Amino acid sequence: MDSNYAPRRLLRLVGRLAVCASLACAVSAFADSLDERNELIHHFVTDFNANPLVADCAAHGNFIASTSTAFDHVEFPPESFDASHSAIEPWNDSFDEKKQRIKVDNVVTVEGQGMPKSNERDPAPLKFRCGYVGSQLLAFGWNDPVPPLRAQSHTSARSAKGKHSAKTKSSSGKTKSTAKSSGSSKSTKKSSNKH
Repeated sequence: MDSNYAPRRLLRLVGRLAVCASLACAVSAFADSLDERNELIHHFVTDFNANPLVADCAAHGNFIASTSTAFDHVEFPPESFDASHSAIEPWNDSFDEKKQRIKVDNVVTVEGQGMPKSNERDPAPLKFRCGYVGSQLLAFGWNDPVPPLRAQSHTSARSAKGKHSAKTKSSSGKTKSTAKSSGSSKSTKKSSNKH
């Protein structure tokens, strides 16, 4: 028994060390991306005289776009921070009417050029929209040319669900939903199969 106990303890220790190492890598990557974001904000504010909220929105947009399958990064020329390509609008309402219904004080918009991951395509004009309460970013949106796959499957599931809730007339003349009538017909079939 003792000969089996030592290797198991060693395996558990190795497993714990692997988990700690992966957590350390994740924390390190988060710190690196946070440092990059702060450097980018500093660059926009000091070199382009950008408003700090506009600079923050641009840096966040750059980070989000770099996670897209379409873009490597976003370039923000100095014109991105002038009045014709960026704005801070007092809002005091919901950020949008979709999932981000959170109330924000200001909506910031800024434009940039999405640089594609492959050189086969031209840069794409991107517009980022950020919702703030004070200096805290609480909501974000952009004109992503590649919608997330999850949203597409969610939409198709929702439309399929909508089809099943259509109302039909039963033989008794009362209106029932399809979901209820199909559920009752299944239970009827099951009970008739037992006989």
